[in-house]
Amino acid sequence: MRGTRAADSIRSLSARFAAGLAGLLLALAGGTAAAETSVTVILDRPFEGPAAAFLLPLEKGYYKAEGLNVGIDAANDPREPIEKVAAGDYDIGFADINALIRFRDGNSRNPVKAVFMVYNRPAFAIIGRKSRGIGSPKDLEGKRLGAPAENDSFAVWPIFAKVNDIDISKVKIENVGMPVRDPMLAAGQVDAITGLSFASFIDLKDKGVPVGDLTVLLMAEYGVKLYGNAIIVNPKFAADHAEAVKGFLRAFLKGLKQTVRTPAAAIGLVMERADGASKNLELERLKMVIRDNILTPEVKADGYGGIDTARFSSAIDQLALAYKFKAEKPKPEDIFDASFLPPAAERQAN
Repeated sequence: MRGTRAADSIRSLSARFAAGLAGLLLALAGGTAAAETSVTVILDRPFEGPAAAFLLPLEKGYYKAEGLNVGIDAANDPREPIEKVAAGDYDIGFADINALIRFRDGNSRNPVKAVFMVYNRPAFAIIGRKSRGIGSPKDLEGKRLGAPAENDSFAVWPIFAKVNDIDISKVKIENVGMPVRDPMLAAGQVDAITGLSFASFIDLKDKGVPVGDLTVLLMAEYGVKLYGNAIIVNPKFAADHAEAVKGFLRAFLKGLKQTVRTPAAAIGLVMERADGASKNLELERLKMVIRDNILTPEVKADGYGGIDTARFSSAIDQLALAYKFKAEKPKPEDIFDASFLPPAAERQAN
């Protein structure tokens, strides 16, 4: 009898232990759900090929695994993410770091910083027609250059002209609207345009301009040392949710590596949001960005996400050739905060 009661007692204790353990696991699960941090993200353009690196972690649950509830929106204007992240309308954005430097110069009380460099080289380019005599930077002399005045690529034009010894007095600049810039080049109304290589090249190809007649002068290949687009963060959000920012970057890095390895598999996520877009063109756009802007020789050597401080200092000096700083010229640490980055070993491009 005693053996029976002892066995019953042991079974009862085991049952209570199992129930307690199950309750604890449920409580922990409930606590995790309750602690999930909402993160709002705004990109720099409509949903196109390059957006895959942000969308893949959302689809695969990488953000969720970091305890984040992430929402991603597209932008109509590349300057929109900087303004909206600065205003606190979004927590995280994707924007040109050179535009961020200029913004910070005029808004010193709103210290938005970059935390992950995605485009190791910018996509700024001069796109011209070979049939209009454009094959090299010096060929722009005596030609018409279509350039929207508010375009970030045109903001870099003075640097490109300076380092390539272009006499800008011999280049006729036509201030054209963004919607008509590419069509004007397609129609031969201008000889070349300023723009983003992966944007205008692919769009002109889609408009029927023969690829063999297009010259893409990627400014980074002609003496321009600037960095390109980076992930930026609202300063208050970064201060209040440092672990969320770190978790977001871990998840993004995982998605970025996967996108670089298998762009064809990632592009489908873009097509779900890009109404009327061509899958083949968007895949080509994504591959172009990976080749020219993301997976550069520097990234292959040093890994994703970070900056070379000496290069960034030179880039800021170069930016001063085209932009007159109102305040003191910033230092790299004023603009880029590396403290949120995953460890260097995890960021290796393998």
